[in-house]
Amino acid sequence: MPRSGSLRISELPYEAKVYINNQVLIPALLVRRLGIEGLRYADITIEYKGVRILMRKVKLLRTAQSAARQFTIPRSVREQYGIKPLDTIRVVSIEPSGSTPPGRLH
Repeated sequence: MPRSGSLRISELPYEAKVYINNQVLIPALLVRRLGIEGLRYADITIEYKGVRILMRKVKLLRTAQSAARQFTIPRSVREQYGIKPLDTIRVVSIEPSGSTPPGRLH
């Protein structure tokens, strides 16, 4: 399983650390491979402690002078599942908002 620390991540799923500001990095190579450079909002599925969590309409934040993106895990999700900064999560899927089939909604 690729980890975001290597930054050579080009496929899903991948593991990433939650930053202190509760954001998660989507590496530039993966952003380009998924073709989501112009995407502002996405439906993102993560896995934490074996539980899959679907987050709808998550804003993708741009990083300076890079194709990489970041997203913030919503407070309601962090509180419900106990996700804290420096925890490791698995990013399972990233889809344009509105195209994800029904699932656990946040």
